[in-house]
Amino acid sequence: MIDPSQLSDPVVRAFVTAVNAGDQAAFQAVLTPDATMSDDGSDRDLTQWAEKEIFSCNGHMSVVSESDGGRALVVDYRNDTWGEMRTAWRFTVTGDGRVGRFETGQA
Repeated sequence: MIDPSQLSDPVVRAFVTAVNAGDQAAFQAVLTPDATMSDDGSDRDLTQWAEKEIFSCNGHMSVVSESDGGRALVVDYRNDTWGEMRTAWRFTVTGDGRVGRFETGQA
């Protein structure tokens, strides 16, 4: 496992740290106001998805590996709803240093 503090991309590092801390304010701060996301190839409402899949059920990202300069992760993701599953995450980071889009799904 890769400790989140060791992730290469500082924006992705902040995203993972916010998720693992259950810190909704930090999570929102790392996203652009118009950020989008998809789960298993389907676009979702980011706010509703994050509440359901992360914050209301103790979501946690254990990073297995990173690639693409730290903007692509393989993660053992767990929450109280689904248990643990291996997932892939891809991040699009904007010029102002925030996540404009992320895509996740089973790896």
